[in-house]
Amino acid sequence: MSERADSPARSGKAAEPPYAKYAFANPYNLSLLVGAGSAALLTGHWWVGLCAVAAEAVWMLFAPDSRLLRKKWFDPIWESQQAEARKARQSAKFNALPDEEKERALRLRAQQKRIEKMAQDNASFTVDLLSTDIAKLEDLVDDFLDMASVAARYESYLKDMNLSEIEQDIRRYTLQSEKLPVGDERRKVAQKNLEVLLSRKDRYMDLRRNLQTARGQMDLMENTFRLLADEIVGMQNPSELGARLDELREGVAAVQETSRETERFMQGTSR
Repeated sequence: MSERADSPARSGKAAEPPYAKYAFANPYNLSLLVGAGSAALLTGHWWVGLCAVAAEAVWMLFAPDSRLLRKKWFDPIWESQQAEARKARQSAKFNALPDEEKERALRLRAQQKRIEKMAQDNASFTVDLLSTDIAKLEDLVDDFLDMASVAARYESYLKDMNLSEIEQDIRRYTLQSEKLPVGDERRKVAQKNLEVLLSRKDRYMDLRRNLQTARGQMDLMENTFRLLADEIVGMQNPSELGARLDELREGVAAVQETSRETERFMQGTSR
């Protein structure tokens, strides 16, 4: 699955907010620059423009690194943009899914909202801890959409690989190879065909196992979300929720690693 390319933070490469861009390209700063420039042009008092340029230089020197501005202004902008980008990616993934997978994703989203509501009602959960665990829930929803997308591709690919025809050809070339004398060029060609067919069968079996694993992990995510929704109100230790979600994500990561290898094979055979 490709999600780890889905966002820099999840791929291990923390994206840095463009603080300099936020400091410069905002309505307030641009309005002041345009206003000062217009005033200098209309009045002929060029010192107004020079003062504006000097003030802008000081602003751009200190504003991007200001902790207060980052916390109160720039970081909220960044978080809002990241949330919108994630929402757009999720919508694209969701819209590409078959109807059955869409229904599963919607049910998982409903369980996520239920967990969040129950967690908010639990006095043991602090605001900081709750925000951290809600972020983990959202990551898991992303993972579920990725696995659903990959599982759908696996199933489509398996349908194109007719196992019965492959096995029939394996039997045919096996018999042909056994009947022909050693050194016969036809036997060599039959053996090469047999090697290719056996390799295709192995790939088919690997792909089917990976599909079953992905489906099993999706089932586990759904069942875990349901269990958490049932148990979260009575949780006394806030770390229980985070531990459950971390464990679930570890399982997802293992499935994703296998899936990436399978995806590379599928892309290679499609060329």
